[in-house]
Amino acid sequence: MAGAVLLWLPFASTKGLRFVDALFMSASAVCVTGLATVDVGTDLSTAGQVILIGLFQFGGLGIITFSAFLFGMMGRGISFKGREIVQSTFLHTPRRDFFFILKSVILSTLIIESAGVLLLFIRFAQELPASKALYYAVFHAISAFNNCGFSLFPDSFTRYQGDLLMNFTILTLIILGGIGFVVHHEVFARLKDHKARLSLHSRIVLITTACLIVSGAALFWLFEEQTLLRGMSPLTQVLVSLFQSITPRTAGFNTVDIGQLTNATILLMLVLMFIGGSPGSTAGGIKTTSFALLLLMMWNRWRGSEEVTVSNRTVPKELIGRTLSITFASMLSVFFVVAVVMVAGHVESGPEERRLFVEYIFETVSAFGTVGLSMGVTAKLTDIQKLLIAFMMFAGRVGPLTLAFSLSFREGKKRVVYAEETVMVG
Repeated sequence: MAGAVLLWLPFASTKGLRFVDALFMSASAVCVTGLATVDVGTDLSTAGQVILIGLFQFGGLGIITFSAFLFGMMGRGISFKGREIVQSTFLHTPRRDFFFILKSVILSTLIIESAGVLLLFIRFAQELPASKALYYAVFHAISAFNNCGFSLFPDSFTRYQGDLLMNFTILTLIILGGIGFVVHHEVFARLKDHKARLSLHSRIVLITTACLIVSGAALFWLFEEQTLLRGMSPLTQVLVSLFQSITPRTAGFNTVDIGQLTNATILLMLVLMFIGGSPGSTAGGIKTTSFALLLLMMWNRWRGSEEVTVSNRTVPKELIGRTLSITFASMLSVFFVVAVVMVAGHVESGPEERRLFVEYIFETVSAFGTVGLSMGVTAKLTDIQKLLIAFMMFAGRVGPLTLAFSLSFREGKKRVVYAEETVMVG
């Protein structure tokens, strides 16, 4: 709401924003989504763009994280509940060195974003004045690391689809922002000391992320090789396929027109957007670990095992139950919001309505996964639809985490155990 009021003020835009658009843009920034009902590069003033930077930087790392860090710097403590919330956000197991973890999160963010700014400045300085190149570098580096997807270019990064330096920098920032801070910490410790052990969480995150990137790029190339990629050089085809494989998992940038993709590619991107990034990161979605645990659960069931095992470790049943709850609650939320968005848009029957149906599904899943990709329907939404999509962005950012946190605190409560009775399934 504070961001909406600031963006609504005259100095934040070039021609004035309606409050519903200011609210939508604020929600999109705080929830690090990137969906936009206005052109960020032209409709917002420099002051408005700076407000956006602050909103998606705070939204990416979490306001509670910044509050706890500032309290620690001032020598003030925070409540036990606050510690639990922050630790559940960034860590798979509680640790005593709480403020050290907070400092590591802030420090790694500054280092990674600064490196991104430097590389992007080198590229932008080739075509823009130094001051403007630096501003563009700062905006896009922070947007990429926080997996936000806001761009000052009206076509996102389409003009740079074959640029090796630009693709490498943006994709690296997105991946680092999406794998989680605890993974950063453990990988860095492993590089310093080969005896240091990667936790099961980090191994699952790294393996799942790599598999999704490679398989997503391969399938994108397969689906678009004869259509969108036709006529491009082999290097550009590889870069475009990698870019569109990585960004759907909550980043929101694009180097091709999403509205021109084939139906098979749209389905692929819907799956990637729903999965999202990893826990303890700036990403959204149900998370890579949830997706991996669901696959592992099915694999172990097929093998006839009641337990979910991986790397000589058994995953707690409570965690599997929590994963199932988060996944199905997320699916039901998406289905419900898509239905309401369709009703609010008065979609009836016919070929044009079928196209809108796909666009609304894509928009809703993009909002839930805090992705920011769109098939071009965002600016055409009615006020009610904008509010619904803004709610979906908010739910997608805080919903799965809040649900997981609340479920973890209910486990210790006493409950009544009733007699068992079977039902037929399958």
